[in-house]
Amino acid sequence: MSHVLKAAAGPVGRRTSSPEVTDTVAAVIADVRRHGDDAVRRHSEFFDRWSPTSFRLSPDEVRAVVAGVPDTVLDDLRFAQTQVRRFAEAQLASLREFETETLPGVFLGQRHLPVHASGAYVPGGRYPLTASAHMTVLTAKVAGVARVAATTPPSEGAPPPVSVAAMHLAGADEIYVLGGVQAVAALALGTETVDPVHLLTGPGNAYVAEAKRQLYGEVGIDLFAGPTETLVVADASADPFTIAVDLLSQAEHGPDSPCVLITTSESVGRAVLRHVEALLPGLPTAAVAAPAWRDHGQVHLVDDLTEAYRLADTFASEHVQILTEDPRRALTEMHDYGALFLGEQTCVPYGDKVIGTNHVLPTLGAARYSGGLWVGKFLKTVTYQEVRDPASSAALGEACARLSRLEHFEGHARSGDLRAARHGNATLPWDPCASTRL
Repeated sequence: MSHVLKAAAGPVGRRTSSPEVTDTVAAVIADVRRHGDDAVRRHSEFFDRWSPTSFRLSPDEVRAVVAGVPDTVLDDLRFAQTQVRRFAEAQLASLREFETETLPGVFLGQRHLPVHASGAYVPGGRYPLTASAHMTVLTAKVAGVARVAATTPPSEGAPPPVSVAAMHLAGADEIYVLGGVQAVAALALGTETVDPVHLLTGPGNAYVAEAKRQLYGEVGIDLFAGPTETLVVADASADPFTIAVDLLSQAEHGPDSPCVLITTSESVGRAVLRHVEALLPGLPTAAVAAPAWRDHGQVHLVDDLTEAYRLADTFASEHVQILTEDPRRALTEMHDYGALFLGEQTCVPYGDKVIGTNHVLPTLGAARYSGGLWVGKFLKTVTYQEVRDPASSAALGEACARLSRLEHFEGHARSGDLRAARHGNATLPWDPCASTRL
């Protein structure tokens, strides 16, 4: 039985945007659709006070920006990207193309083809998520995407150096300094100077997320993004101070970020509550983390780990951290989560920044039916068919014709009839020279 030591004070995250966000995004998309570059420039001036001669950085401009980034920062970016590349390459190697003979002379096959072009949105603003460049640009290049266009908002009236460096090192073919809905719309729809992409990836604020939602269908997207979520499952062996630090590490993402603890130990739960309150005043991001914890922080006390894992699955949280004596038990006990982080030596920020798995993950319960961004998202799994044996073609034709007529698809049936007659002993049940069926 679950006992709540701390309940969320605020509303549960919603799956739909506010009417104001929805209407604003729709208006910007419609303007870009109608007026192209002119609309992009007007909205960039209005929202970001940014209107350079070209939003796309030239190779010389990219080199100049990267040259101004300290070597230690570049080394750290390369280290993180090496981890992401290794994991993405391992994912790619796990995907198998095949061809199988299902009937004599009937060959069916599967191939994995990369999309031709993808767009990567790397957020800026209060928290420039440089690591998103690793996750969206580099993973696409490992998948074999020929053209990756990456974009990020300006910072204080200039290209943000570290974000530009991260996009460049990740292998972006085009780098734009452009943010917000106008950037997403330009990549999805295309303008006079921006060729359209086929897939949009990357996190962003509520306006960027809504833009991706509205454009979905015209262009593919990685997933529908919501506030960052974290959940910790802990037993009596867990260190309450570590739990408090790790919960607050995710609370600072935004004031609407849920932070949940499920524990089998009341003493651990209550100690975590005390540590969070003690840590918050000294946290530089307390202005964001404090309301997140106040409104969306929860602590649940349960009888045992079986109940803990069952309750954790109901949250279907983006990040789930396991701080128990046997953390790998969660691999068999849990089912609904974006990513698992096993043991005290692992933490969610590793996944966010450096360890190599992708940090673009499902939120708002989407982990019940979807995983996060991975190399396979940039691939289209397609099939092909070839019939080489006349007898098999005839047999398939006869079955196709019968099944098609059950559904009143006479044209389909006649296509099957033709193969049955041409490659077998059947006769056409209709006159090929007449317009009516015999």
